[in-house]
Amino acid sequence: MTDNTQTNEPHVLPLSIYLGVGSILIFLTAVTVYAASFNFGEFNLLIAMLIATVKASLVAMYFMHLKYDNKLYLLLFLSAIVFLGIFIVITMFDTLRRGDIYEIKAGAIRDAVIYDSLHITPDAHALEDSLSISTDTTEIVIDTTK
Repeated sequence: MTDNTQTNEPHVLPLSIYLGVGSILIFLTAVTVYAASFNFGEFNLLIAMLIATVKASLVAMYFMHLKYDNKLYLLLFLSAIVFLGIFIVITMFDTLRRGDIYEIKAGAIRDAVIYDSLHITPDAHALEDSLSISTDTTEIVIDTTK
């Protein structure tokens, strides 16, 4: 047997709920900006993602009316948001700490600086002729034979 007691009437919230949730979202945005001015170390991303998850949950529950719809939809949506936040935080912690385990540090690509062999001439056309820029790479080739 099917349950036909559920109607498809639109759900209308009072304006006070929309304004209340909107002011909470504005407050949480101010908290995000204020928290960004402090250095919490490795917890910067965690705090930002936590506030963003709460804000996204409020939008989904009240502005998308998931709070008043079938609770399965709310559960699926909120768990997807929470797990997405968790996966992003774990990924960022991984990328922030990779320098601790790798011994290779960034260094100069070449020992010589590109401008060491450039002879600056007062003639602008001679300088343009000595430089050729390849279109398939970002490398600048300097012809010092001229």
